[in-house]
Amino acid sequence: MRAIPDDTQARLDAEAATFCHCWKLVRRDGVAQGFTNHDADLTFNGVRYEADAGLDAARMDARLGLAPGAMDVSGALTSASLDETDLANGVYDGASVEIWLVDWREPQHRILLDAATLGEVTRGEHGFQAELRSLAHRLDEERGRRFQRGCAADLGDAACRIDLAAPAFRFVTHVDAAPSLSTCVAPSSGFAEGWFTGGALLARDGVNAGARLEIKSHRLSGGHSVFVFWTPSAAPFAPGDAIEVTAGCDKSFTTCGAKFANRANFRGFPHIPGNDVLMRYASQTDVGLDGGSLFR
Repeated sequence: MRAIPDDTQARLDAEAATFCHCWKLVRRDGVAQGFTNHDADLTFNGVRYEADAGLDAARMDARLGLAPGAMDVSGALTSASLDETDLANGVYDGASVEIWLVDWREPQHRILLDAATLGEVTRGEHGFQAELRSLAHRLDEERGRRFQRGCAADLGDAACRIDLAAPAFRFVTHVDAAPSLSTCVAPSSGFAEGWFTGGALLARDGVNAGARLEIKSHRLSGGHSVFVFWTPSAAPFAPGDAIEVTAGCDKSFTTCGAKFANRANFRGFPHIPGNDVLMRYASQTDVGLDGGSLFR
């Protein structure tokens, strides 16, 4: 149960309420932004809450127990601090959000209604809609290891232990051309075709600076490397934009050994028998079905 100070409760019980909602959003890079549905800017705890930001919140779905609640925030890109490119490039992914009920006459009288994490952000023709997930949603996240054939680690993480900064797995270059938002052409890297398939391209400057795009395919054409992305970039790349490309991994045991020489750290179970093996029955014509390993 939330404890509300007596003087604040008295203001809530008054016939003429003077309360508004404020949202504090802290991005992954530490930048804090404030928004309010009041008609004038408010400031408290060192954060300025911008009015007329085009932000509107729907009803919060709160539940008993540990079930995660949800809420939607929608708005138009009318605030100078809300940038469409940043939204598309994932700058706001996983951002933390605080929702306050504030007396606009005296902001020191305020109540923290909820704390949430920014979830899926969808964009429309004239605005955007963002999902706010309650902190309980973390209880739904997968923990531990799966018993699966493919590797459960992400390339370059603590479990994988591959150093993606090594020259064999990283290539820094510039953009030569961008035929579409989903395609980027760069000078030939000297790597074999497909080496960066499944990897990532990081924009180091330009309008897409900071954006990380997953590479769907990497091919060679006319002395150039052509990268095709799974999702389009927020804005077209310009010739000369600096980019950093890292190798990809299909999480198979074969690739782990042949491409990365890292089988000792493979985080999967490549010898799991499939359904066809489980359904087979012993026959006099079969060789090796003696209860021992099928991979001797």
